[in-house]
Amino acid sequence: MNQRDLSASQALNLEHYWMPFTDNRRFKAKPKMVVAAKDMHFTTAEGRQVLDGLATLWCVNAGHARPRIVEAIRKQAGELDFAASFSLGHPLAFRLAERIAALAPKGMGHVFYTNSGSEAIDTALKIAIAWHRLRGEGTRTRFVGRERSYHGVNIAGMSIGGVTANRKAYSGALLPGVDHLRHTHGLSQNYFSKGQPEHGVELADELEERIIARHDASNIAAVIVDPVSASGGVLVPPKGYLERLREICTRHGILLVFDEVITGWGRLGAPFAAQRFGIEPDLITFAKGITSGAVPLGGVIAKDSIYETFTKQGAGIEFFHGYTYSGHPLACAAGIATLDTYEEEKLFARGKAMEGYFQEGVHSLKGLPNVTDCRNLGMIGAVELASRPGAYGARAYDAFEKCWDKGVFVRPVGDSLAFCPPLIAEKKHLDQMFGTVAEVLKTLP
Repeated sequence: MNQRDLSASQALNLEHYWMPFTDNRRFKAKPKMVVAAKDMHFTTAEGRQVLDGLATLWCVNAGHARPRIVEAIRKQAGELDFAASFSLGHPLAFRLAERIAALAPKGMGHVFYTNSGSEAIDTALKIAIAWHRLRGEGTRTRFVGRERSYHGVNIAGMSIGGVTANRKAYSGALLPGVDHLRHTHGLSQNYFSKGQPEHGVELADELEERIIARHDASNIAAVIVDPVSASGGVLVPPKGYLERLREICTRHGILLVFDEVITGWGRLGAPFAAQRFGIEPDLITFAKGITSGAVPLGGVIAKDSIYETFTKQGAGIEFFHGYTYSGHPLACAAGIATLDTYEEEKLFARGKAMEGYFQEGVHSLKGLPNVTDCRNLGMIGAVELASRPGAYGARAYDAFEKCWDKGVFVRPVGDSLAFCPPLIAEKKHLDQMFGTVAEVLKTLP
């Protein structure tokens, strides 16, 4: 992009775009405008290079503007720009589903496409209710989520999720049949844990002791958890916690849904967190990294037995659900090219190999002013800061802005700063990211 383009970008009328999850007045008073991106860096409207320390929004696992992905989208747009998936098909949707099934845990061989993680969660909940009904257990309509978990911003996802700021304005519209497990963060003996904390497995027992005891298992359709609650502040599960949830769900006939919109596609050193933990969920939701953020695409991966329950019912539509853009040709082309890039560059293994160095970077922030916790798993991490009196989140937001000014993009989540770099990150990139954060924290009031 040339200087003329940059100047034109700076002269934009910012008034008419209502930006999501943004303090619009604050942003428009001091815009952070990017006009290009390549590999690990953004180019700003002023021509500065800024290191992308969050894969933009937990998405760009393979890095920005990767040649295979760019060319696949360009080529597909000229061949088949769009075809609906309602009783019509195109080859790429089937090819990508086969590739995804090959990477999924054994026995999970069927993919339902959506356009986002939010839609994937809604889809998973509908699959769960319909599956129980087909099996003669139509009373199973309740769901169990967790505090501080994020499952998108559709009404169903917000109902299952436990991020208070997302829920409070819509309390009257949320799903009624939802209960929540406590989150696993805050045990003092787990502060500054490297990887999974040692304490807290017993928090999973409240699923059986409190929630099932209150509602009875015959009324509960599914438990939905994000293996690492990234958007909730990077909350890493204690050792044995997810395994115990699986045992309880199995014992009571409750489906276990892993929301892997963020933890999927190599973020924890394996295709999915389910494989990192050695757990077999019943449904997996995915999005973000499937196309490295290049084109919106999400979906649900279902156990074969769940799919077969639907398809053995006889002639006709088995599942009255879908989206206009489910299996969009451009998205599928981008997905196949992204999986090719992961495979050719061995990025899942690279994420695993870099985990130790990344972990040391996260924990190098311990002891700096206002740092109350550091936590990490795979290539996801966070540093938590003490809140200013009466101004929760303000300190982390100030840190975010100062880091941006110094050429590094990290994300404030409450009073935590989250790190989630593309899997192509090298040691020099991690050194720059954590070094800049440290420099900012030393001077932050």
